[in-house]
Amino acid sequence: MFYLGVKAKYMKRSEFPQKTCPVCNLPFTWRKKWEKHWADVKYCSEKCRRNKNTVHTNN
Repeated sequence: MFYLGVKAKYMKRSEFPQKTCPVCNLPFTWRKKWEKHWADVKYCSEKCRRNKNTVHTNN
């Protein structure tokens, strides 16, 4: 289990918030390093952020 936030709440990894990367269309979960700006996180990785102009669609 991992500690999430200032409140004394522990969450299982499967309970963490998820988003879908607009570049690779894969889900990614909350990370400690994104704690303060999770609302602004759009991409799952630095590679996807660099390739943000090549948005893939599900065909």
